[in-house]
Amino acid sequence: MLIRQYQEGDLPDMINIWNGIVEEGNAFPYEEPLDKSGGADFFRAQSYCGVAEDHGAIVGLYTLHPNNIGRCGHICNASYAVSAECRGRHIGEQLVKDCLSNAKRLGFLVLQFNAVVESNIHARHLYERLGFIQLGTIPNGFKMKDGHYENICPYYREL
Repeated sequence: MLIRQYQEGDLPDMINIWNGIVEEGNAFPYEEPLDKSGGADFFRAQSYCGVAEDHGAIVGLYTLHPNNIGRCGHICNASYAVSAECRGRHIGEQLVKDCLSNAKRLGFLVLQFNAVVESNIHARHLYERLGFIQLGTIPNGFKMKDGHYENICPYYREL
């Protein structure tokens, strides 16, 4: 498994993986899928995008960008996506570790997750194992695909 910076040729696979998470409707706040043009613009606008490549295939990705501006611009945010057929292989863990390294290299001091869905126990356990601290719980902060609301749990980690 190789974790590396994305290249333009990776975009179709990245958009497909991203849209799979959006379609599941239980982790990303986005409701609309990315099209080819919008997806390319979206990924280019990030501070950094990493991909997980396994035997020449893109199986996961992450985006890294500032969480805020100005006096809070030293805090970054990230999103992670692993293709449905490749989950359970610790790809997400490798993506998070690479993201932490790149966030620090880019000069960020804190990585913050604003909206981890409380029922996303695999992500929450991973973040906690990697030293992230839960800030609390926001009741009914995430609207699931079926329309019901679930709590979200903000997390952070100093870099």
